[in-house]
Amino acid sequence: MSITDIRLIATDMDGTLLNSNHEVNESFEPVFRKLKDQGIIFVAASGRQYYNLLKTLDFVKDEVIFASENGSYVVFRDEEIHVQPIDHASVKELIQISRNIPNTYGIICGKKKAYVDRNEPEFIDHLKLYFERYEIVDNLLDVEDDDFLKFTLCDLNGSEANSYPHYKHLEDSLKVKISGPIWLDISHPLANKGVAMDVLQKKFGVSFEQTMVFGDYFNDVEMLQKAYYSYAMGNAHPDIKKIARFTAKTNDENGVVEILSEVADAVALAEK
Repeated sequence: MSITDIRLIATDMDGTLLNSNHEVNESFEPVFRKLKDQGIIFVAASGRQYYNLLKTLDFVKDEVIFASENGSYVVFRDEEIHVQPIDHASVKELIQISRNIPNTYGIICGKKKAYVDRNEPEFIDHLKLYFERYEIVDNLLDVEDDDFLKFTLCDLNGSEANSYPHYKHLEDSLKVKISGPIWLDISHPLANKGVAMDVLQKKFGVSFEQTMVFGDYFNDVEMLQKAYYSYAMGNAHPDIKKIARFTAKTNDENGVVEILSEVADAVALAEK
């Protein structure tokens, strides 16, 4: 087993590939080009909206597979590879629960766009970071004409302590994930980054040993379990570091790109 055998690399975005200012380091693109020339497939696996990921990685958007909405919507060059929606009835139940949680804002993550029924400036500022297309509606319960990929809560009091306890009882029937300090994602039980990775591994004939992944939070758990080369970021949640096999430097130290450079250099040396 060697990193020269890597054929598929997937990375989370926020807290992982992106720095604390939500930026891609300028050193990423040249390393990405080397990996692509070496035949390595690259996946951006994120809780972010597909259209937001397209904007964030605009400079390589036709060369990256996007596993968006925590793996429930996997797309390459506008071709849908995998879709795992959640039924509307479940989302309506989740909306009703959210209305009893203080300082929390619900978001329906549709295939076409995101839907919200609150417009407080602090919330909208957070929303715009992760959703490129969204609509403010009168009532989330009235939204119908879209496939729902997940239901997300922006919890300004902190998702782990404030909103997660209200949904924990649903973990046997839905995928409930704390995806960031103020984010809680709820989706179909088969919708996660690990399932997306499994779909891609089968599609491209890539093994567990030929896969490398990077993550920092609980929505990365299943993805980390799909690769021998599983990396937790230096800034990752302590429980994620226990799950991953390796540790990269923090996202603000460009940890992902450092490891990617090692892979590209090792492959280049092996090919000589």
